[in-house]
Amino acid sequence: MKKTLLVIVLISLSSCIERNKVDIKSFRTGTFEIPGDEKTKRTVFTRNDTLQIEKYGNRIDSLAIFWKNNFNYTLRMLNPKTDLDYQLINVKITGVKSNSYTFEAIIGHSNYVQKGSVTKISE
Repeated sequence: MKKTLLVIVLISLSSCIERNKVDIKSFRTGTFEIPGDEKTKRTVFTRNDTLQIEKYGNRIDSLAIFWKNNFNYTLRMLNPKTDLDYQLINVKITGVKSNSYTFEAIIGHSNYVQKGSVTKISE
């Protein structure tokens, strides 16, 4: 049991070290894109350390962003219009490349996990 726990801890540490080769803090500011698909529209957003402004389709939303650490943050809609908009969005960064990251997002306390990727398109 102790060996299994040690292996899990070592794997977790090595993956975090691997992710840290990229300056993860560079994803706190800039302009980003989430590509669209047949079900969702392309989203472009601009972010500073505390505010994210999203544009998709003909809609623009402003969200407060709270960084828990370099790999986890929470979004809160500033001007909610629907019941769903009042829910916090918890985001976990699951992988990092030089100008992009993959994520998992959960809205509120639901069991639905949205997975996707974000690409930084400008500072």
